[in-house]
Parts: sequence; C-alpha cells; structure tokens
Amino acid sequence: MLEDGLSYPVRGDWIGRMIIGSVLGLLSFLLIPAFFVAGYLVRVLETTVDGADEPPEFEEWGDLFVKGLVATVISIVYSFVPFVIYMVVVFTLVGAGGVIGGDGGGVLAGLGFVTMLTFIPLMLVIYYVVPAALTNYAHTGSINGAFDFGVIKSVVLSFEYLLAVLLPIVIAVIAWVVMALLTMTIVGIVLVPVVYFYSYVAICRMFGLAFAKTSPTTRSDSTGAAQPI
Repeated sequence: MLEDGLSYPVRGDWIGRMIIGSVLGLLSFLLIPAFFVAGYLVRVLETTVDGADEPPEFEEWGDLFVKGLVATVISIVYSFVPFVIYMVVVFTLVGAGGVIGGDGGGVLAGLGFVTMLTFIPLMLVIYYVVPAALTNYAHTGSINGAFDFGVIKSVVLSFEYLLAVLLPIVIAVIAWVVMALLTMTIVGIVLVPVVYFYSYVAICRMFGLAFAKTSPTTRSDSTGAAQPI
C-alpha cells in the first residue's frame, strides 16, 4: 500500500497535474482554491475505489468545487457536532456539581473534569473516522454516504484501514523533513507546495485502496482493483 501510494501521484501525465495542484494549494489561503484542491482529493478517492490506477485530471471544475465544498461541510459536521456534545456534557456535569454541592456535587464535578481528559482521544477518533466517511461520500456521490455508519463501521474496524491511517503519519513526517530542508533555499521554498500536494494525493490513494478492500459495497478482483457490486 505504501509503495503504491507513493508512486501514484507521478503516474501518467503528472507534471501538469502537479503544477495545477501545487498552485491551487499555494493559493488556498484565498479559500476558493482550497475547495478545488479538496474536490480533487475527493475525486482521487472516487477513482481509486472505482479501480483507476492513475490520478484523475483537473477537469470539470464546477464539479470539483462542489465536491470540495461538500467534503469540507462533512468534515466540519464530524468535528463540530461531537465537540458541541462534549462541551455540553462537561459544562453540565461541572455546573451541576457546583449547584448541588456536597459529596454528590463533588462527584459530578469530578466526572466533568475527568471527561475533559477525553478530548484528545475524541479528536483522534474523529481523525480516524473522517477519511472513511469522505471516501464513502466520494464512492456513492451522495452526502448521505458520509453518514452511512454501517459501511463506515465495517471499514474503520479493518486492519487495512488502520494501516491506511498509520502510514500517512510516516508520509507526513517525511514530508515535514523534506519541506524543512527545502525552506533553506529560495528554489526549495518554491517546491514546498509540490510536496504538500504530492503527499495529500498519496495519502488519499491509500485511504481509497483500504476502502476498496474492506467496504461491503465493493469487492476486489484478482488485480486488486475495486469493482462496484
């Protein structure tokens, strides 16, 4: 999976794609280019699950923008809703403990403070699940697919998906080291967006491969390419 992911971004006519993706990534602070990049990454997930061996081209820009916007909304929902619930639980327990007072209030307040310690694990769970949700959205073409927890559960509990989550950490570390070295020269700084875009495409490729192998809505043929049932 790692070898496939690393070689994937430079397959086919990769120079043009890399230039476009890098420029859009560089301009992401303007927000709109960020949606195009996100949409392209969704298309990488989509085509990977469908069995394509080469990255998609930058085309159908309107569709890219919509896909990127929807993917952003999905990510926000997955992050924001659990966070709101978490904050409500914490403040309710701590507040109720303060109002009740005594031993009972102390227990409630204590539970509230203990719940605070679950924040980092909660964020890790969200980080773990969101790629599967986005991949199912890309595969189904429907925002409802991002919340099909039956499919998502079968994917996130698989070893292949765990591997697809851990390997990007390795890629991220390598990318940060490379970018740190590149920033030491003027020419190197120009190449930093290229490294960013390359690493994200490689990571999405690995998530797509893991989803294709483990989702109940797909199957793998003898060559490893995923085909819809």
